[in-house]
Amino acid sequence: MAQMRLDKFLADMGIATRKELKQIIKSGRVCINGAAVTQPEMKLDAEKSAVTLDGRALNYTRYHYYMMDKPAGILSVTEDKKQETVLSLVTPEMRRMGLFPVGRLDKDTSGLLLLTDDGDFAHRVISPKSGVQKLYYARVDGKLDDADIAAFAEGIVLKDGTRCLPAKLELTGENECLVTVMEGKYHQVRRMLASRGAPVIELRRLSIGALKLDESLGAGGFRELDQTEIQLVYIAT
Repeated sequence: MAQMRLDKFLADMGIATRKELKQIIKSGRVCINGAAVTQPEMKLDAEKSAVTLDGRALNYTRYHYYMMDKPAGILSVTEDKKQETVLSLVTPEMRRMGLFPVGRLDKDTSGLLLLTDDGDFAHRVISPKSGVQKLYYARVDGKLDDADIAAFAEGIVLKDGTRCLPAKLELTGENECLVTVMEGKYHQVRRMLASRGAPVIELRRLSIGALKLDESLGAGGFRELDQTEIQLVYIAT
């Protein structure tokens, strides 16, 4: 791996703000290969160098990936002056990493939301060309039948003329269904169901690809993903 500055190494990990990092380093609290370092511009190999802060080993990770069980009523944006956002639910350390939501769940939709600082990963998950499936549970006010299943499979055309890609509709109970889409147009699942006379009462995303929401997180809960889980995103179910 190419050489990088010590302050960037620490900043990428969300250890502290840039201003705070300078003071931390200059105070001699950081060691590289057992030797205290006081210069923020000191270069190191992030993969091979042994870095410690106050004696605690730091293992460098350039990109970070988290899953969150987004609650209803929270915005899927990085910041908003008036309303609570998903980043207000995470730790200060995570906010300093520069995390952002991968796509959006609208304010009233709950469930699986990915947070990352990897733009290429986010683009691949969001792009319809990647064919990444997103599975939703919906409770609706209306009756759905085989004709609706066929319409979803063909590709719903919304009232404004927007054509949706073919999607899967599965009826799971009275006024309940599962919807699988491979794109994320504005309020798409809600608009698709409303176009078939079944407005949504409750909507929750359950999975992205083969990555399922960890229901043990609870509303607003989050955890980091391991490499195996990250790859599940690209696996069709």
